Amino acid sequence: MAFADTLGALGAVANLREGARTTTIESKTNFVGAAPLGARLIGEATPVHLGSRTMVWQTRVATQDGRLIALVTQTQLVL
Repeated sequence: MAFADTLGALGAVANLREGARTTTIESKTNFVGAAPLGARLIGEATPVHLGSRTMVWQTRVATQDGRLIALVTQTQLVL
């Protein structure tokens, strides 16, 4: 979950107007599978909403072979 939260936050930061900051106000994680010990995980954060006061990001975490491990949706408040 920390991995996905970081990816969503980085996406939000990359889309902030100059001088703005962001903080996570909501995060929901659905763990749908387990990764084998030592597996390399791949995360992809996609914007669902890029508003002036909030941003919503959905991050998919999967194994290298594409097997879904977790789906995370987070809302970022723009400060």
